[in-house]
Amino acid sequence: MASPALLIIDDSERSASLLYATRFRAGDPFVFAEIRGRRHLLVTDLEVDRARAESAVDAVHRLSELEKRARPSARGQAPTLIDAVDAFLRSQGVRALVVPGTLGVEHADALRAKGYRLEVRREPFFPARHIKTPGELHLIERAQRATEDVVAAAIAILRHAKVRGGVLHDRDGAITSERLRGFVEHELLDRGYRGLNTIIAGGRQATDPHCTGHGPLHADQAIILDVFPRSIETGYWADMTRTVVKGRASEALKRMYNAVVDAQAAAFAAIRDGIDGKAVHQAVQDVFKDRGFETRRHRGHMEGFFHGTGHGVGLEIHETPRFGAHPSPIRAGMVMTVEPGLYYPRWGGVRLEDLVVVTKTGCRNLTRFAKQLEL
Repeated sequence: MASPALLIIDDSERSASLLYATRFRAGDPFVFAEIRGRRHLLVTDLEVDRARAESAVDAVHRLSELEKRARPSARGQAPTLIDAVDAFLRSQGVRALVVPGTLGVEHADALRAKGYRLEVRREPFFPARHIKTPGELHLIERAQRATEDVVAAAIAILRHAKVRGGVLHDRDGAITSERLRGFVEHELLDRGYRGLNTIIAGGRQATDPHCTGHGPLHADQAIILDVFPRSIETGYWADMTRTVVKGRASEALKRMYNAVVDAQAAAFAAIRDGIDGKAVHQAVQDVFKDRGFETRRHRGHMEGFFHGTGHGVGLEIHETPRFGAHPSPIRAGMVMTVEPGLYYPRWGGVRLEDLVVVTKTGCRNLTRFAKQLEL
């Protein structure tokens, strides 16, 4: 009996596994199959020439030709995509398939109805995605450099802002989260990167880690800038967070900031090949506990440190493994964020995030951007 084939039906804008396997960018669904070590694409006539020129597969097949050989699922109906896929798989002698959990229910039901055995593989569909090649590292570092350039420009706007009635102003008026986010995302686009849901949140908003921020930004309050763009050309992501104050930070905010700096340093020191991600997370928690920063639910809201320490980054912004509360083996070659934070509504929020690559004996920081609280 032939060994199971790998099958993905998706578009490569959404499916990082499909982009990883094919290096072919397309916003409409197409079919990938790996059979006995050979990689195949099944695409429409519209995409066939581009797929043959750009993809990293062994063979590209026209769906229109496969439809001619297809056995329609229902009499009198035109062949469906699965009918064409079936024609191809039968020609290859395949009856068993390994598929991702993202395969649509309609496609899965149609394949089973035609007699295929399906085995669902959890992400990452290609385990090799965990370990980044030198080429992938180069693309991630390139994205990180662009991110740093844009964050530097955004912080310069805050640094040179005037304070009127406690609100930051430039020559165009009050500086709002929306205006500064628009600036960041426009600058990223000019560099070939797409920012989505960029976080620029100040004051109490900064105590909600995923609040993107809205309204005027104020002096003497923490402002979190969390920028995580994706390369339009390659699909690789970067991720970086800095916390700044235009003016004077309170003593409580300074203590929080220093604790986050030290917690991040403790995580850096713990990271190495073979470490459990849970242990890295615990190192961060230990620093916060020693400094007296309690994590709890208070007046209906969480405060303290209540998210993970980091996550993988590559063709997705949130990849496995994680530095978090659950065991997660870490290996050399993985690219991970290190992003401890503290959040207290009465003082504000602080988060610092760098991107590292795990090595045999430690980690190498891919982020070069300095950390400075007061501007």
